[in-house]
Amino acid sequence: MAINDLIAAAFIVAGCFFFFTSTVGLLRFPDFYSRMHATGKGDTLAVLLCLSGLAIHHGLTLDSFKLVLIAAFVFVANPTGTHAICRAAFRCGVKHWTREKNR
Repeated sequence: MAINDLIAAAFIVAGCFFFFTSTVGLLRFPDFYSRMHATGKGDTLAVLLCLSGLAIHHGLTLDSFKLVLIAAFVFVANPTGTHAICRAAFRCGVKHWTREKNR
């Protein structure tokens, strides 16, 4: 196993870890906004790490270039989409969770 395969495996495992933690955040956080925060941040980093790991595994090829372009697109589009969804929810009157309100 070459050193680039080990680095690629480390990136992919880290990406899977962030996918797992964002899923746990989606299931455990109390309201819509905090769930969107967890999934927006976690999924963006997870996709970036997984696609980077795959690009490292493939080496310098056209496929790697396409993977980097996809990662750059997701890196810009995912937080923008999350922000737009949260802003639409705020304008529609979705309330955020507060500790005092729920006691």
